[in-house]
Amino acid sequence: MRLVEFYNPEFDKFVERQKGDTRKSKLTLEQLSKLRRYREVKKAEQIEQDKFAKVMYSAPAPDAGM
Repeated sequence: MRLVEFYNPEFDKFVERQKGDTRKSKLTLEQLSKLRRYREVKKAEQIEQDKFAKVMYSAPAPDAGM
């Protein structure tokens, strides 16, 4: 006896989503890759922003000015 004998695709409703279904959808590899690229871009932007803020708010040189 094989397990496949008891399987009927008509009764396989596990994957179908219902209107009141609260389960989260599964992420695809494409979506995960897109999220990873988004995080990398945001991290690079944050590094650039930190560099800019460091220059902008740094203390002026003592011999600069008058």
